[in-house]
Amino acid sequence: MTEPFDPLERIPRGRSRHLASHDTCASMRGALHPLDTPPPGLGWNHSELIDLLPDHGRNLQPAAVLIGLVDRGEGMQVLLTRRTELLRHHAGQISFPGGRIETDDADPVAAALREAREEIGLQAEHAQALGYLDPFVTITGFHVYPVVARIARQFSAQRDPSEVDEVFELPFAFLMDPLNARRVEVDYRGSKRTLIDRAATSPSRTTARSTRTCSPT
Repeated sequence: MTEPFDPLERIPRGRSRHLASHDTCASMRGALHPLDTPPPGLGWNHSELIDLLPDHGRNLQPAAVLIGLVDRGEGMQVLLTRRTELLRHHAGQISFPGGRIETDDADPVAAALREAREEIGLQAEHAQALGYLDPFVTITGFHVYPVVARIARQFSAQRDPSEVDEVFELPFAFLMDPLNARRVEVDYRGSKRTLIDRAATSPSRTTARSTRTCSPT
């Protein structure tokens, strides 16, 4: 079993601490992998999940997600979605827009932007890619490239109801504050697993000018 960990350390080399110390997207670029080449490696959590990965992680499908940051003046907000209950993978989960990298996608950035356009109506002129966070793997068989992007304030979400139930924002500072995270130990497939559970209540969960209103939780 993996030793308990600080959730902020799950983004290696102190990237999240660096990000949290700045409030502008320009200064965040120094904490990210550059856009010219997708970051190498098996994924920061590969060794922890190796016994849960399909075929022991030998044939993972490449995917990309868009971590959208919106500057609302009072602080940076993180764009999130809640997936519908009808999807094959990760149904009903809180997630970033994203999905499988298709053969006609130029790179993970193109895939993340395409998926965001399809899921929440994010057009290219409203997104500026800044860089990559370290890739990770999922037990559903994906090797995921997280693409961080600045989202224009005027962006108005138009969700695809077949994929997305809600589009909303949470404060970046809230998500990165370790006081809002706790370790939870669960039994899963015969072993104890340490998970990170985020606080259920945010001081300012807001809709992303979505077509659906969501109430604070």
